[in-house]
Amino acid sequence: MSKQSLKIVAGYAKINQDDGLNITQQIAHFKTRLEAVKQAGITPVQLTIEPLSSDWHRELPDNHFRSGCAPIMALARAQELIEQGHHAVVISGSDPLKTGYQRQERHQLMAVYRDDLSIAQLYDELAHEFIELHDTDSKTFKQLANNLFENYTKSHQLAQQQQRAHFPAPEPKWFNQVTPLFRGVDCANPLVDFCGHLLLCSDELSQQLCLTPNTTVDVSGIGLELLSIDEPNELPLIAKYHHLNSAYRQACAQANLNFEQAIKNGSALMELYTCYPIVPLAFLLSSGLVKSLDQIADFLDNHLVTITGGMNLARGPWNNPALNGLIGMYQQLLTTNKEVGLVHGNGGIGYRQGVAILRVTAA
Repeated sequence: MSKQSLKIVAGYAKINQDDGLNITQQIAHFKTRLEAVKQAGITPVQLTIEPLSSDWHRELPDNHFRSGCAPIMALARAQELIEQGHHAVVISGSDPLKTGYQRQERHQLMAVYRDDLSIAQLYDELAHEFIELHDTDSKTFKQLANNLFENYTKSHQLAQQQQRAHFPAPEPKWFNQVTPLFRGVDCANPLVDFCGHLLLCSDELSQQLCLTPNTTVDVSGIGLELLSIDEPNELPLIAKYHHLNSAYRQACAQANLNFEQAIKNGSALMELYTCYPIVPLAFLLSSGLVKSLDQIADFLDNHLVTITGGMNLARGPWNNPALNGLIGMYQQLLTTNKEVGLVHGNGGIGYRQGVAILRVTAA
């Protein structure tokens, strides 16, 4: 079976207690499609994105996934299952970060590295490694972080106009530095209750259910590179982001796509992983969408790197941002004139990198 045979046929992401018209319709559509699959005598394989309450260091059961790269890893597993002869998969992530934890408990669970080093501090150190590698300075890095946030603001305003956004602009306090290199707005704000589900089917089942091309989206390419280390002493290796370059090239090759050209001709959308500026900056460089740091500001003036406002403005539900991105990209490809959508996942302090390319199903 072709690697391009996996289709997204339904999905929804619910943030907090959003009961708006769009989410109500999306949930109803998902339930209708799922019931049709079951009526066809097929029980979908369940893939689960782990919540914050799951011990970061414990061994996971089969078909459970952890880290910010987890949704792309789950998508790759779905692709494997379809190739093995399964016909339907559901990827699910649920995490009540806002209401399900006490503040101290939440902070303790997020301290997945040494107690004396927060994730923000580690990303600051990683950014310093990145700055040195690219022969630049902290001032330039902070300016690029601001350029990124302005870009997220544009996409968030567009999402608000289309009634896809859930939150107001950040309060002034979030523009203060939280580390030497990062402001509060440069990091994700994860305090949301999130529930997301994605239903994927084989071509065969899609045809059996008489699903028309304008109601499905193809998973055209998936790239994964998972380093075996996720430790502070490996920051110099992570900062090179060779594994991100490899994941991107894998996804583009599998999709038989020149993504740079798709961006240039305006047919593509992106949802980059935006928690800490170093990650989207590394993506832009590693992908070749820009050739050097001094091209980034111009690129950001002309191209949106998210469809949501990023994790910074659309909020970041721990291990689920890329699932939120996949669901949002599926919906955008069905409701806009764009043909291609790229979703990026970043795990831990960057040791896991995943890229998924979605494409409008050809008529």
